[in-house]
Amino acid sequence: MLRTLDRYIIRQFLGTFLFILLLIMAVAVVFDISEKTADFAKMNASLREIVVDYYLNFVIFYSNLFSGLLIFIAVLLFTSRLAQRTEVIAVLSSGVSFPRLMWPYFVSATILTITALLVDHYVLPSANRTRLAFEEAYIRAPFQVKGKNIHREIAPGVIAYFESFNAQRKTGYRFSLEHWEKGELRSKLMSDRAQYDSVSGKWHVHDFFIRTMGPGGERTFSGPLIDTTLALTPSDVGQRNENAMSMTGAELDRFIAEERARGSDTMAYYLLEKYGRTAYPFATYVFTLIGVSIAGRKVRGGTGVHLALGVLLVLLYIFAMKLTTVGATNAGLDPLIAVWLPNILFGAVGIWIYRLAPK
Repeated sequence: MLRTLDRYIIRQFLGTFLFILLLIMAVAVVFDISEKTADFAKMNASLREIVVDYYLNFVIFYSNLFSGLLIFIAVLLFTSRLAQRTEVIAVLSSGVSFPRLMWPYFVSATILTITALLVDHYVLPSANRTRLAFEEAYIRAPFQVKGKNIHREIAPGVIAYFESFNAQRKTGYRFSLEHWEKGELRSKLMSDRAQYDSVSGKWHVHDFFIRTMGPGGERTFSGPLIDTTLALTPSDVGQRNENAMSMTGAELDRFIAEERARGSDTMAYYLLEKYGRTAYPFATYVFTLIGVSIAGRKVRGGTGVHLALGVLLVLLYIFAMKLTTVGATNAGLDPLIAVWLPNILFGAVGIWIYRLAPK
């Protein structure tokens, strides 16, 4: 049963967080409008598309993205204010233990964690789909597949290769298609370029050369143009990594399975997105534990010292997230470990700080 102190802490925690969130989002929208004013004047998007399709989903996305940081700041501000007024000391002197004092904080953290999980898994994919579609139509430059030497296994033993690919023109250059059986190459098609026809669903292969190997020996033939149907579309060759944010859980699982079958080298990013939707909301507990443990002590310098130390820890957390993300995408670190490792490490730091907190 919630007591008066519990209701007070929960109300102040959630109220401070919502106030900071609304303030930061208002500032973010104003800055974004000032940056994109010239773009809005040139584009033919309606006012409804700008307000509803873009900015409403813009607020949903960035509110979720910065929620962990804002929760931490809310905990620091509110708890530091209590500590500077010696209210924490008064509560502890009245016989309330420090773990009991933290209980309403973790009730609030649970509410925010459940909300973040629901938003991440059910609300945000749809919001991102609409926002990214608006950006693709009116703001962003045409997408280009980064890098070269793109391999895709489009069927068992069938491997497509592009030296480079232009997504805007739907054209791949230095294209080849290999058919393997029992570890032996049976045929290979090579061409200068292959262009996808979105109407017919076929690839127009220009200046091709084909070698086939069979019991009768090797045969070759060539020509200026050949049309072929492949289980491959330009979106399979490459797409913006951000598109993973617009997929539902089922769509993301299906896409990951398809990319794994093709032997894609970008699968780690999508696994990070999948696991992060669950791992990152639980950082709320870590931030709450650290925030209360730091701000619950009255120190000379007051709230400023607490904020400075808190911001330092947040920067270290963000650095750890980036470090593990790079490890997963470039160094072979398991994406599941990559998304949970910062929570585990800083959870341990939080427990250590909690043990040093005034009891």
